[in-house]
Amino acid sequence: MRWFDIRKTNNEELDRLGEEFRLHPLHIEDCRHGNQNGKVEEGDGYLFVVVKPVEITKDGTLSITDLDVFVGPDYVITVDEDGASCTAGLLERLQARTNGQRPDHMLYRLLDSVVDLYVPVLDRYGDMIDALEDRALDDASPATVETIFQLKRELIVMRRVLQNMRDVAGHLQRTESTLIRADLLPFLRDVYDHLARNLDLVEMQRDLLSGAMDIYLSSVANRTNQVMKVLTVLSTIALPALVISGFYGMNVKHLPWAETPGGVLVVAGLMASSTIILLWVLRRFNWL
Repeated sequence: MRWFDIRKTNNEELDRLGEEFRLHPLHIEDCRHGNQNGKVEEGDGYLFVVVKPVEITKDGTLSITDLDVFVGPDYVITVDEDGASCTAGLLERLQARTNGQRPDHMLYRLLDSVVDLYVPVLDRYGDMIDALEDRALDDASPATVETIFQLKRELIVMRRVLQNMRDVAGHLQRTESTLIRADLLPFLRDVYDHLARNLDLVEMQRDLLSGAMDIYLSSVANRTNQVMKVLTVLSTIALPALVISGFYGMNVKHLPWAETPGGVLVVAGLMASSTIILLWVLRRFNWL
């Protein structure tokens, strides 16, 4: 088996291989125009497979690349469109074990290795969601909401990638091409099962994010209620003094203690005593 590894899509080697193995021009074009969906297409004596490796970059963002694979009777051609670090390491490990391997078996190993890349990414999302649930309670800030929506968008992208890859594994199980031998089908079913479990995990994580959003909204509502409670209590405490001062502020003659020496002190004492009695009542009913 011969393995041709192409790391740059503008490499003239791709055109030469296309002529040598009669690769369809549209498949060559797909290799040179990234952002393809994961898929399997049958050509003239070969299979064209697009797989989607993913990784979390150093700045914490989700990176999705395209890895195009041509599988023939006695050759494998891989085209790494973006040259991602995860893809380069994956190909180097596989190329070290090509001796005595069939092309379809190497395709399985490639698919299995790409599916293994999804596990640490989903584990990272799980840890981030756990931290978000705590932040939604302790730090209900706009930054928390922004992080929740960003993770939701990334999980939507992950679900699309996993669905496409599941379709790839399912297509390879059902294909009648002689390039995929029957003894490989149990291994392809195993890849399909791993992708199905990862899809279930993504759906569960999306539900957890929705729960984190509900926790955030509840936390904000509770804080608003606490603020309103404090303002209401303060207004209630000030109410007796406002009523008494407003009563003595009326333009009416012969008000009690209005002409009495020290009447101001009497009225101030009345306001203080009424406030103290109100505080005692609020405290008695555990409203304060």
